[in-house]
Amino acid sequence: MAEGSVRQSFEQPVIGTELRLPGWLGRFGEMLAGMRADETPGEQGRVSHYGLALTRWVAVTGQLFTILFVHFSLGIPLPLARLLPAVLLSVLVNVTLALVLGWRVRLSEPAAGALFVYDILQLGYLLWMTGGIQNPFSVLLLVPVGLAAGLLGRAWTVGLTVLTLLVVTSISLGAGGLPWQEGVLHLPRLYLVAGWAGISIAIVLIAVYAWQFAEEGRQRANALAATQLALMREQQLSALGSQAAAAAHLLGSPLGTIAVVAKELARELPQDHPLYEDVREILEQTGRCREILATLGQQRDEGALERLTPVPLSAALAEIAKPFERPEITLRIELRDRDGTPEPRIALPPEIRHAFANLIDNAVQFATTEVLVTIEPSRSRLVVTIEDDGPGFSPEVLGWLGEPYLSTRHDKGGLGLGVFIAKTLLARTGATMHFDNTRRGARVTLRWPGNALARAVEETGNGCGDP
Repeated sequence: MAEGSVRQSFEQPVIGTELRLPGWLGRFGEMLAGMRADETPGEQGRVSHYGLALTRWVAVTGQLFTILFVHFSLGIPLPLARLLPAVLLSVLVNVTLALVLGWRVRLSEPAAGALFVYDILQLGYLLWMTGGIQNPFSVLLLVPVGLAAGLLGRAWTVGLTVLTLLVVTSISLGAGGLPWQEGVLHLPRLYLVAGWAGISIAIVLIAVYAWQFAEEGRQRANALAATQLALMREQQLSALGSQAAAAAHLLGSPLGTIAVVAKELARELPQDHPLYEDVREILEQTGRCREILATLGQQRDEGALERLTPVPLSAALAEIAKPFERPEITLRIELRDRDGTPEPRIALPPEIRHAFANLIDNAVQFATTEVLVTIEPSRSRLVVTIEDDGPGFSPEVLGWLGEPYLSTRHDKGGLGLGVFIAKTLLARTGATMHFDNTRRGARVTLRWPGNALARAVEETGNGCGDP
């Protein structure tokens, strides 16, 4: 939001009244508006203002009710002159944010972190004035830490955790006694130390676990977005091939007309005419264009036909593996007969082709001399294994394969998404994926119960033949 628009919003009446906010409040709003994030949702560290504001309204309501109930109903004297302004300040912060930013804006990570800092300090102040760690409501310090750990990045989570620990330590050492009906209640020092230790440990554990689970969720969301992007790119390539074939067909007639007219002109013009050479050049270039379009249309039509026609699975995998062949690597595809069941004839959709391509590419990248793909159809299941004679999977990553952003080739540009994408796409067809090492190298085993792969492909509308 621009500075002028922010200032103008504070100078105009609110909901038909003549209310004008003070200048310092306007400057405070401008500062927060400058920290707002862009409108792109789903990025790490972007926090919904509505969620934070709603949480703060719940906290304000609870604080105000508790203070008034304890003071007037229970007869425990509280320093209202010092407590109520802190609660009203939270009301003022919420109202200001609502007027400046609105409800639907997403805050940047620094803006959300600053608001969490305020919430922690405000609650720490209220506890300081009402007994510190002796106050049973001191456990509420866990709330902003847990929320921050789930919404913000590592740096802000660590900073807010340290701040909360400092607040807990301060109210444990410097706060007075707990207000009570007969005066001030002082609990034993050992109890205070135990309370401080318990809350401090809980703060650290909640921060660590909340951030870890939230980070895994963010990574999975990003990985799924990358999967969708890969599928979209595959579909765009397929659509581009169809468009190229259509263009080659449609441009054939205009080019033919141009060639006929150019031939007539060349026949009518004498060779010493100044335009004769230009006409001959047009003829040559027209012929060249027709040759290029004929080749392009033939390649695209053949590729489209191969992908739409049900073929044996071994032939489909051989076609998928062609782009990854290397002179020094022997890539073999074998069909193993277990009970006489023929291999399925399937027109693999783009997403399944992409998944197989990822796995075969990985095997070729790590292989020393050979990659072996075996297909074992049977009445009860279909098994496809991809083996290489490379170094195999390292023990530290073997149990985590298939998780997003797990890669041993980050230094070579690997993102750790290839196996995750393949596993996600193949799981939609009912496949289970298993990783292990053999005496020769690494092995990936894919299993489908019955004819689950053929049924899944048929449901996508790509068609398949009888197994």
